[in-house]
Amino acid sequence: MPFHNTNITSKKYKKLSIQVSLNGFSFCCFDTLNNTITSFNEVEFTPTQRGSKIEELYTDAFKKHPELKDSYDDIIVIHSNNLSTFVPSALFDEDYMGSYLQYNTKVFETDFFTYDHLANYEMNTVYIPYVNINNFLIDEIGSFDYKHANSILIEKILETSKNNDDKKMIVNFNPEHFELIVVQNQKLLLFNSFEYQTPEDFIYYLLFTAEQLSLNPESFHLELLGTITRNDPYYAMAYKYIRNVSFFDVSILQERNDFSTAQNQKHYILFQS
Repeated sequence: MPFHNTNITSKKYKKLSIQVSLNGFSFCCFDTLNNTITSFNEVEFTPTQRGSKIEELYTDAFKKHPELKDSYDDIIVIHSNNLSTFVPSALFDEDYMGSYLQYNTKVFETDFFTYDHLANYEMNTVYIPYVNINNFLIDEIGSFDYKHANSILIEKILETSKNNDDKKMIVNFNPEHFELIVVQNQKLLLFNSFEYQTPEDFIYYLLFTAEQLSLNPESFHLELLGTITRNDPYYAMAYKYIRNVSFFDVSILQERNDFSTAQNQKHYILFQS
């Protein structure tokens, strides 16, 4: 349930976005009057910390960041995991959400399923949110809206593909997994999430997907987003086998904040929320 402050004299013109995962979380504050990002923080849990209960890790982190408990007009929580899929609205049945996910992830009867409706593109993001993190946040910050990271990612990528009839592949790179997206003029042709360990894993999935969609590595465009950098061996591997490799254009987003191009690429979803 969203938080709405109906008294205009008490409006803060501030919005808080928190992107949560099991490896940590990041958050930023928006000035909603000027549509700018005013602050940003990132909390990463170390490998030794990850053996602890996730609620305890979040509790400790929240004590170190009291700004999370400031007053905001709107709060959105973004769930970042690879437990999601997209379903066209014409084929979607709310009573069978688990069945859509079973083809690309292991699901259990006890899992909680939900969805985001992408009205402009007549489809839904079906996913498993972090229920324990939601429950923790309700106690800490009160009510909020929440959605999946891939809902924001796909909507923004489809927006940028408008009037472009060329098929384009976008990779959103994360530690341990990446999202692979193929779009053409606001149509989602393919979405998948792959776990990887080596650059060879990475290029295998890219070239296999390209082959399935009849995309020629000599001609199609690959755009990179997320944590990948030009000095990364994963970038070098992609550049070796695919002729047209570049980084996703974040220049318009960068006009709203003072962060570097690399930070805007890494935190693209959070900054677009």
